[in-house]
Amino acid sequence: MLDTGCRVPLCHACITLLEQRLPDTTCARCGRPGILVSVAANHGPPLCQLCRRGIYDFDIARSFGAYTPAMARAILLLKYSNVTPLGKFFAEGLATLVRRSLADFGVDVLVPVPLHPNRLRERGYNQAEVIGRPLARLLDMPYRSYLLVRKKARPDKLRLTRRERWETVRGAFATQRGAPVDNLRVLLVDDVFTTGATLDACSRALRGAGAARVVGLTVARALVHSPFSDATLPPLELDA
Repeated sequence: MLDTGCRVPLCHACITLLEQRLPDTTCARCGRPGILVSVAANHGPPLCQLCRRGIYDFDIARSFGAYTPAMARAILLLKYSNVTPLGKFFAEGLATLVRRSLADFGVDVLVPVPLHPNRLRERGYNQAEVIGRPLARLLDMPYRSYLLVRKKARPDKLRLTRRERWETVRGAFATQRGAPVDNLRVLLVDDVFTTGATLDACSRALRGAGAARVVGLTVARALVHSPFSDATLPPLELDA
């Protein structure tokens, strides 16, 4: 049964599942839920092991919800079936998240993670843009999809290891030649945070062009110790 109260083709029970928030106890930088370790040297905010090692280039990242089976189905509907009302639904949730958790991180423009031109021709649209456009309107923020481009395509292999994910996106993104990026504070939007490799690679491209800050924002977050097995979840971050 579809939800007739809005244009999202999901039942009320599924929508309720999608609206479940991630645990409040998260890494202060990348937003990873779970056991955290504070930075002992200066008694700073709690950080996960990866962020203590300085793996990520972005300043902070947050996600709307966990990559559960219900969330995965919704993202796949948006990603491959052009169910565009889900873009606005996710944008509304992300707007609430930004106002609640990222109000102190000032940003100037919203930039969606781009697809490679070949993938964009195949699909006909970029799901990050379908989320990003209404989100920019809700936040009353300039939308600048042209600032970032993907120049290296993802391999055809369906499932990638963690190492392959990082290798695939290394040097895959660049800023548009002549685009005004210097000193910009960027809100970078994507659908799924799996390893963080895609957000990291985009951030490095933006910072290399002079961006002052990069704040990552995704609809879903893949959890390391998920109660769902790989058999119940679709492949993660298919465009990474």
